[in-house]
Amino acid sequence: MEYGLIGAKLGHSYSKQIHELLCGYRYELRALPTEAEARAFLEKRPFKAINVTIPYKKLVMEYCAYIDPRAAAIGAVNTVVNRSGVLCGYNTDYMGFAALCQAHGVRFAGRTVLVLGTGGTHNTVCAVAQDQGAAQVLTVSRRPGPGQLSYAQAAASGAQIVVNTTPAGMYPDVGVCSLDIRSMPGLEAVVDVVYNPSKTELVLRAEEAGVPVAVGGLEMLVSQAVYAAGYFLGKPLEDPERQTARITAALRRQMLNVVLVGMPGAGKSTIGRSLAQRLDRRFVDLDEEVVRAAGCSIPEIFAQKGEAAFREMESAQAARWGKQSGLVIACGGGAVLRSQNVRALRQNGVVLFLDRPRQELSTGGRPLSTGADALERMEQVRRPLYLAAADAVIPNTTTAACALAAAMEALDEIFDR
Repeated sequence: MEYGLIGAKLGHSYSKQIHELLCGYRYELRALPTEAEARAFLEKRPFKAINVTIPYKKLVMEYCAYIDPRAAAIGAVNTVVNRSGVLCGYNTDYMGFAALCQAHGVRFAGRTVLVLGTGGTHNTVCAVAQDQGAAQVLTVSRRPGPGQLSYAQAAASGAQIVVNTTPAGMYPDVGVCSLDIRSMPGLEAVVDVVYNPSKTELVLRAEEAGVPVAVGGLEMLVSQAVYAAGYFLGKPLEDPERQTARITAALRRQMLNVVLVGMPGAGKSTIGRSLAQRLDRRFVDLDEEVVRAAGCSIPEIFAQKGEAAFREMESAQAARWGKQSGLVIACGGGAVLRSQNVRALRQNGVVLFLDRPRQELSTGGRPLSTGADALERMEQVRRPLYLAAADAVIPNTTTAACALAAAMEALDEIFDR
């Protein structure tokens, strides 16, 4: 192989897409599950240049004749260039994390910073924070050693910035968060280096708590690849900020789900199928998935088991599909009644509220919207929840074609942010 990535597990890596979109060269993923396999690969050196991910960022340093001073200080190498059999090691995670923070206005100078986790990325984050003048950089661990904080102590630390470097909340084990953000007033920024899902539970909770900056790690991943490609090709890429923005937008278009919410009869399934066809994506109707799992219709579920049982089934499907990528998902009208559903759907999705005038909503075959009065009461409860969950409101007041065009326009704007 010429260019590629090595690590123990690479099943959900975006590095191949990033590098091939960035420079056009072929980029391979080489999973090396054991240390023995990694050492054998590094001894043979069958590559021009590679990236290195967990758990081999320290091990690879043993094989490098030259290690960039910054990588040596951090104690981790994520980029290796083979120069006529001589391996040279660099750390572009440093530049990637610094670029992410700069893009989102995270300022470390004079701040107390909590770094969750003790692995290789911890050292990178600490180096950036210290180099940019942080007043304190505190390490948080589930099993704290000398000079480290427990998660309970971290919540009472008075920190202004939190950075997660652990795999907590990473796909497929989503929904995990060990730090109680709600008990931390004065937070200015929460950064999670995890990039799948797009918004981890930590980031979602920070958004709900009103933290000014709450961001995941996708831009860090892309930015470090931009700098790594410069080492691969022997010269820095021009305008790395623009390159990072371009590739990040392209990845967001590929990976983020499009989630449709709205009142029963608003046209979510109809518009959703058209969107899926236009975007060349799989379409998932959560109500249909509930019916498939239950083996009976929604009116039958309500009649036989009650609304509470239906809501449990609905939440299970929201959790199942919300953590996937690249789907168009149509939700039942009441999916937003549970905050856990909204979190599940927002973690890897763009939420569009399909807004249709109440007088144009159909009520046939729907257990809870049996007439105009019931529909009005339902809308009064649900409309604020749709608006709170939505990234954009899509009017569906004329034709399906017009609603589809409005949805596509909104998605273009959101993906390019």
